[in-house]
Amino acid sequence: MLETERYECPYCGVVGEAVLDLSGGDQTYIEDCAVCCRPITFVLQTDGEEWMLDVYREDE
Repeated sequence: MLETERYECPYCGVVGEAVLDLSGGDQTYIEDCAVCCRPITFVLQTDGEEWMLDVYREDE
């Protein structure tokens, strides 16, 4: 089950879009910002139906 969610880079503020795979359960992963190239930590919490995505700077 895939969902998309808009997020704001915690470094430069550029809005991006993440594709989330809810079938994998809770996930934490790092992707670089497409604009400033800094590492963003994505924390996805899901029970398969409801979900929440938080993004953080790598040093938070």
